[in-house]
Amino acid sequence: MGIVVRVQTEPFDAGVELDAMRVGKPQVGAIASFVGIVRDLNDVGGDEAVVGALTLEHYPGMTERSLEAICVEAATRWSLVDTVVVHRHGRLLPTDPIVFVATSSSHRADAFDACRFVMDYLKTEAPFWKKEATAAGDRWVESRDSDVAAARRWVPSSERSRS
Repeated sequence: MGIVVRVQTEPFDAGVELDAMRVGKPQVGAIASFVGIVRDLNDVGGDEAVVGALTLEHYPGMTERSLEAICVEAATRWSLVDTVVVHRHGRLLPTDPIVFVATSSSHRADAFDACRFVMDYLKTEAPFWKKEATAAGDRWVESRDSDVAAARRWVPSSERSRS
């Protein structure tokens, strides 16, 4: 099972990434992918604001290790061939691609579930900090309850009751 994690400022090409996951790998029967895009609007606590830019900060090394650990966890839960995570940092504008997550497997169910798991955990566990530039000034983006709930669904019910 291969894991590729890149944190970079440069744009990525989702088509190139997907091709690399399939070419020469006849065992791959499914690839599930997600591309996150910077939005021009963000609703924070009922306060909708036009976003002119989004700046992402991270700790080099720590961020990659965190993303790799999420990918390894996915590989323990599902039968995967490859997992790829590409996350950008720096200043991004609305419509810029920000994150690419893809998982490949022999079967679609494993690819779909693993891709969603990786993205859900990335949103809550990866050490990225987001600052939005709005007309009212810059503001740091807090984690959303919906992101925490999405990640929580992957925790076994026996463990959920303890937290």
